Amino acid sequence: MALKTHTLTLPVHPVHLETKPSPDWRGQWRYEADMFTRTLGPRQGVLKIQLNHDAGTATIDYDPTRFSLDQLKGLGREMGLVVGGAVYHTILDLPQCGRRAAMAHELERRLKEMPGVAHVGLNPQGRLLTVEYLTTATPSAQADVLSKLREWGLFARSTLQPVEWWSQNRLAVYTLLTALALTAGWLTEHIFQTSPWVWGSLYVLAFLFGGGFATWNALHALRRRQIDVDLLMVAAALGAAVIGDWVEGGVLLFLFALSNALEHYAMGRTRQAIRALMDLRPVTARVRRAGRETMIPVEELNLEDVLEVHPGERLPADGEIIAGESAVDQSPITGESIPVPRGPGDPVFAGSINGGGALEVRVTKRAADSTLARIIQLVEEAQSERAPTQRRLDDLEQRYAVGVISFATLVALVPPLFLGWTWSAAFYKSMMLLVVASPCALVISTPASILSAIAAGARRGVLFKGGAHVESLASVRVVAFDKTGTLTAGKPRVTDVCPTANFSETELLTLAAAVESRSEHPLARAVVAAARERGLQLPEAADLQAVPGKGVSARIMSRSEHVEEPGFTLKIGTLEHLQEQGVTVTAEHLQLVEKLWTEGKTVMLIGNDELLGVIAVADTVRPEARAAVAALKAAGVIKVVMLTGDNRRAAQAIGAAAGVDEVRAELLPEDKVEAVKSLLRDYGSVAMVGDGVNDAPALASATVGIAMGTGGTDVALETADVVLMASDLSQLPYALRLSRRAMSIVRQNLTFAMAVIILLISSAFLNILSLPLGVVGHEGSTVLVVLNGLRLLGYKPKKS
Repeated sequence: MALKTHTLTLPVHPVHLETKPSPDWRGQWRYEADMFTRTLGPRQGVLKIQLNHDAGTATIDYDPTRFSLDQLKGLGREMGLVVGGAVYHTILDLPQCGRRAAMAHELERRLKEMPGVAHVGLNPQGRLLTVEYLTTATPSAQADVLSKLREWGLFARSTLQPVEWWSQNRLAVYTLLTALALTAGWLTEHIFQTSPWVWGSLYVLAFLFGGGFATWNALHALRRRQIDVDLLMVAAALGAAVIGDWVEGGVLLFLFALSNALEHYAMGRTRQAIRALMDLRPVTARVRRAGRETMIPVEELNLEDVLEVHPGERLPADGEIIAGESAVDQSPITGESIPVPRGPGDPVFAGSINGGGALEVRVTKRAADSTLARIIQLVEEAQSERAPTQRRLDDLEQRYAVGVISFATLVALVPPLFLGWTWSAAFYKSMMLLVVASPCALVISTPASILSAIAAGARRGVLFKGGAHVESLASVRVVAFDKTGTLTAGKPRVTDVCPTANFSETELLTLAAAVESRSEHPLARAVVAAARERGLQLPEAADLQAVPGKGVSARIMSRSEHVEEPGFTLKIGTLEHLQEQGVTVTAEHLQLVEKLWTEGKTVMLIGNDELLGVIAVADTVRPEARAAVAALKAAGVIKVVMLTGDNRRAAQAIGAAAGVDEVRAELLPEDKVEAVKSLLRDYGSVAMVGDGVNDAPALASATVGIAMGTGGTDVALETADVVLMASDLSQLPYALRLSRRAMSIVRQNLTFAMAVIILLISSAFLNILSLPLGVVGHEGSTVLVVLNGLRLLGYKPKKS
């Protein structure tokens, strides 16, 4: 196993802190970095991690064939850390690649050896090549890769470039020319009875048109000391010509070329489904500059530009509405079928369709960095990665092809020598075996289904980050949910402010909001929002200390009635945390806290040496949560669990409303990881659903990590195995059913392909099959498994 070691630079403090870190920042960063280590540890492909807390670096040994630098970066970002050693991608289309797994292995191996290349993914059936480069790579690294591909006779182009007519239709043209030359040869030989030079030349042309590409590929494979399907077909056609069956050899090559052309067209359907997303991007944008409107190319948009978007127009860039209200159709991004109301302060995405109101939108991302552009890139990257089943079949293809050729050679030699067959009969039988035993249908059966599933999901706002995750999700038996922002709406609000000392509600809320203004936790945002609604002026707070899952503390720097000297320390957190911090909590206080818990509210205690008060926050269960949980069970999930750091009583109330089977509450991040691991031990395959920001360790430990309700945040797009773009839990049962349907079709294809091979081989030995019929059976089965897989492009969710 070839290993690479790279140094990823972590920050000295979490990125959400906007001020300078306190003198004790090292302890907080150490906790975050240790959590990052535990997150990566369970990941298959991460072999060793060494942290240097003083230097602020982590050295990670990993297997680049199973884990990419982009995933490392994304996991770090989910932990609130910036990870250096970032990579940039190139996604290339290889039209000549065809369906040859042997070429894929060799290309991947050679490209990985090039300086600056971090990871290579090639899906020969999808004809997509993804190359990841280190930021330390030289500027010429990409040009070097393209040059190396040209040396190997492969022309690569960007997937964003329009497909030329010739590139898309050349296989069909050569197939047509093969048919014409073959037909003309037969007519001149048998009907017009011309000179053998005439019909012989036409047959040679038919062989050249029908077998030119296959011969070229076979020779390149032989140069690499590999045997593939093309060699089997070319050998069978030439063998037929040697024994004088020019027509049968020509028919073989015609049907092989026709199969390739149909396969190229059919697999292109999955690519077109993604390229259709590119058509959603407007070419120009109406921008207001120097007090007047002007139309400019979207590539020239700058951050902070103000766009004028008229009713019915597509938004040209991601941005934030600063004026106007409208219903916006976000279906290209999130898959939501109903336009959503949007107004000042709301985010909008490139490719969305504005409704009946005019909007002014401030650009927040350049065109190349928009959510739509990221979706296109991610889906094409996913299509370039092979599913485990496909990898196993690709690995088998080389050995299988060698076995077929060896067996066909024995059939050509042994019967004439020991069984009294004629050489021509044995040779003909040998050529037939090369055809009917070829594994074309077997090799294409998996990618035809997986690529279609990825494309179908993308069009509905479900992003699979690779074929492996389609396969993994199909096997899931247990689904674990985070609570806040997943089963709940993620918009908690303050319901009770209860001072317990000589404080007013206003001052208690003011002091609590001063501390929580330094935090990005959803509960903290709820406290700050309540203070702003009341128009409160917040005092200065400094030296925030956070204990994830428990609470925070900070020093209040401003004087007030109850803060006589600067440096007053305020602690906010759970009951257990404040008791651990030495805060006195009386029986009367406990009675108040338990009353709020019984009402299903999350309780935050505020104090220093004594308890100063209690603030209760409530979140609402998503309207579709109960139906989504029921749909998961109907789809075959045997258990649904909710994991939360919230108090047990409040969590039980939310869990009952959502209809989950089990609630595990009062969990720290590491406890959620252990909970997922215990579910894996008990049930074997677990999906963890979180908000893509606070649940990284648990997401990483699960069989499949799913981020939902993200609206396309960079964190979720870069880290989760599956991303549900809309804030809609109903997408989860759809994703599960889609993956299971995909794997069902894969099993259908594999069974059918194996049955056809066995049937054709048996028929060949029983002398009830001719070479042309063998070709029809072989190539027909290949086309049928592709078409069967393409049915997933039209897959629609079942109505619950």
